Amino acid sequence: MKFKTLLFDVRDHVAHITLNRPDSANSINEEMGKDLMYASLRCDEDPDIRAVLISGAGKIFSGGGDLKAFFSKGDRLSYHVKEITTYFHAAMSRLTRMDAPVVAAVHGAVAGAGMSIAIACDILVAAETTRFTVAYTRAGLVPDGSSTYFLPRIVGLKRALELTLTNRLFSAQEALQWGLVTRVVPDNELLSQARAIAVQLAAGPTRAYGISKRLLHRGWTETLETQMENESQAIAESARTKDAREGITAFLEKRSPRYKGE
Repeated sequence: MKFKTLLFDVRDHVAHITLNRPDSANSINEEMGKDLMYASLRCDEDPDIRAVLISGAGKIFSGGGDLKAFFSKGDRLSYHVKEITTYFHAAMSRLTRMDAPVVAAVHGAVAGAGMSIAIACDILVAAETTRFTVAYTRAGLVPDGSSTYFLPRIVGLKRALELTLTNRLFSAQEALQWGLVTRVVPDNELLSQARAIAVQLAAGPTRAYGISKRLLHRGWTETLETQMENESQAIAESARTKDAREGITAFLEKRSPRYKGE
């Protein structure tokens, strides 16, 4: 499938998704919402894809929603944003719940829906000069794209409220201190370091990664005993995979495992 607003290719079992509207700050419009949804489905369904790397073309990662497109809708604005979020939210849900780990490489400005994409990824690598802002309420709108789910869970409710209500800019180093970012790297090493992480993950036990991701997300709302039962079911599920047999065999034979994502 060809995408109008994304660059998409697969190398070394890594799907590279690049937001590609650099002349519009990689802002998210209806077409990009659809493209992200279909790209996430491709990543979830293609067994050759065992990790995903998301980045942005041009000078910034993403400035958020396409407010110019929003304004052009006039009285149909509410219908339009419901349509966009239908596609966009389907993409975010699929990226979060798929087996393949998702790595984001962000630079420049990360704002609004662009920040939602970034913080929903499993691993977030930021260039040193990156600046973040929640941005939504500055335009009289409210956060979407999963940010009200992830942001308070990562940084705490009070800080999430402050960032959402003030829309202040914060640095990559602040984001790292709060646990919002996994790693901060020199600007000129951003893509190489993020890609190295994605390639490493793509060589790992993909199904175990996916089961672990879903297990960790479920833990927010379960009791201790229920979550431990979920763990019992999950480790039994992973034990049935070919990768588990390979991992155990490799450990006993004192060699590196050769995982196939099966």
